[in-house]
Amino acid sequence: MAAALAHAYIPPDDDERPSRSAMSLLEHLEELRKRLLRACIAIAVGVLLSFVYIDRIVAFVFAPMRKALPPGARMIYTAPGEAFGLYVNIALIAGTVLASPFIMLQVWRFIAPALYTNEKKLVIPFVLMSSAGVVGGWLFSHYIVFPTMITFFGTFQSADLEFRPRVEDAFALYTRMLFGMVLVFQMPTGVYFLAKMRLVTARFLAINTKYAILIIFIVAAVLTPDGSPWNQTLFAAPMIALYGLSIAIAWAVAPRHDAGGQ
Repeated sequence: MAAALAHAYIPPDDDERPSRSAMSLLEHLEELRKRLLRACIAIAVGVLLSFVYIDRIVAFVFAPMRKALPPGARMIYTAPGEAFGLYVNIALIAGTVLASPFIMLQVWRFIAPALYTNEKKLVIPFVLMSSAGVVGGWLFSHYIVFPTMITFFGTFQSADLEFRPRVEDAFALYTRMLFGMVLVFQMPTGVYFLAKMRLVTARFLAINTKYAILIIFIVAAVLTPDGSPWNQTLFAAPMIALYGLSIAIAWAVAPRHDAGGQ
C-alpha cells in the first residue's frame, strides 16, 4: 500500500511539465520577437503575391459596393494618395489572409512551451480551425454583412441626396466588418481548445446561453456603425449560431468518461 501511494505522488516527467514558466522575461521577449518576425515575413510574401492579382482583388472587394450604387455611379476619392493607399491596404489584408496558416502556427509555437505534451499534439487542429475561421469570417462579411449594410445605407438616397461614398469611407467600413467577423469566427476554435483542456463544458455553455446572448448583442451594438436593430441583429445572428456550434463542439470533444456529466 505504501509503495502504491508513493508511486501515485511521483511528479510527472519533465516532458509532461510546461517549460514556459522556466523562461526568463528576456527569453519570453526574444521568443515573441522571433515569432513576430516570421509572421511579418510571411505577411510580406503574401502581400507581394497579392500585388500580382491586385486589380482582381480590388474588384472582388468592391463588388458588393458596386451592386448597391445606382447604375452608372462610381465611388470617388479626393486625396491624391487615397487610391494608392487603398491598393496597399487591400494587398495587406489579402496577404495576411494568405499567410494566416503560418501566422497561426507561429502563435501556437509561442504558447506551446506552456502546454503539456498531450496538449501540444493539438497543433494541426489549431492551425486548421483558426485559419478556417479567418477565411470564413472574411467570406461571411464580404457576401452577407457588408453588402447588407451598404444596401441599407443606400436606401436613404432620394431626389435631394445621391449616394456616392468616398473610397476611404467605404473601405473603412469593409475593414471594420471584416475584422469583426474574423474575430467572431474564432469562437469555435477557442471553445474547442478550452474544452480539450477541460476549462469549459457543453453543460456550462448551455446553462449560460442567456447570458451569452446578452453579451453577443452588446458586442454587436459596439461593432455596428449605426444603432439600427436590423444591423445589430445581422451581427448577432452568426455569433449566436457559432455559440450553438461551440456547445456541440464542447460536447463532442469532451472525454468520454465525463460525457454523462455534459
